Amino acid sequence: MLERLQKIISAAGITSRRASEELILNGQVTVNGVVVTELGTKADPTVDMISVNGKPLKVSAERLYILLNKPAGYITALKDGQGRRLVTDLLKDVPERVYPVGRLDYNTEGLLLLTNDGEWANRLMHPRHEVEKEYHVRVRGKVLEQQLKRMADGVELEDGKTAPAVVRLVKSGEQHDWISVAIHEGRNRQVRRMCEAVSLSVVRLKRIRYGSLSLGNVREGQFRYLTEAEVNELAGWQPKAAPVRTAAKGRGERSHDRPGQKQTPLGSARAARGDAAPAGKKNESRGRAVQGQERKPFVPGTESGRRTPKKP
Repeated sequence: MLERLQKIISAAGITSRRASEELILNGQVTVNGVVVTELGTKADPTVDMISVNGKPLKVSAERLYILLNKPAGYITALKDGQGRRLVTDLLKDVPERVYPVGRLDYNTEGLLLLTNDGEWANRLMHPRHEVEKEYHVRVRGKVLEQQLKRMADGVELEDGKTAPAVVRLVKSGEQHDWISVAIHEGRNRQVRRMCEAVSLSVVRLKRIRYGSLSLGNVREGQFRYLTEAEVNELAGWQPKAAPVRTAAKGRGERSHDRPGQKQTPLGSARAARGDAAPAGKKNESRGRAVQGQERKPFVPGTESGRRTPKKP
């Protein structure tokens, strides 16, 4: 079946659809030996010979969706000229090439999604879908209510004012406070820059939730496959392309330690899904600094197993 080249490249897990368009415009893609530079070009991956940077494109027969608990000290890139550790180094047993959905900074920890399904990744990252991400931030000193309110209402950064966020105090300590920041934008180092804008010094930053997914019992440096219900619910659609490897099939019910360590089973697929996000009070208005929100667990079979995540 004929499809746009950028969609084919993205679906093959090479990179995102937007980055695939750059590859085409830069003359790095050939179809049957001919360089293609027009974005509207279509091809059939089952018939045509498609190459990226001289390497034949391999369209995976299996779609992978992975949740990784990223440690600090790893970068979310597929290669690095400085010799730093890559998040893919933690996925030695994954049979297909996958790439991160979005990014986490070198020193940022927590929930990172990886896949070889470019269309699914593109949907999650597209601004119009406003998938909410929640971070726990350890800051130096005491946090003032006025600082939380400013972050919740939106702060001016060099690339424009941030959208309203849900910000709350999680834990108060003698020398450090923990706050929760939930945003739906995906700007570079956004949470760190938001804190800096209100004079908060970040000591530690960890993403604990991505849309309807939380870390659950996935330990640092480990990963698990998503269930089919999670895949569908998170993006609000049903993947149609290829077979899906998920925890629901029994092949993803393992968490994987860092390279060189013994693999540890996570238990059942239900246990592998982890716990709901932190409980608390319902957010009555967007952009208000409030207590956390009680989240109802997803019930399989509801609306045919599909639900579009609510806007924050």
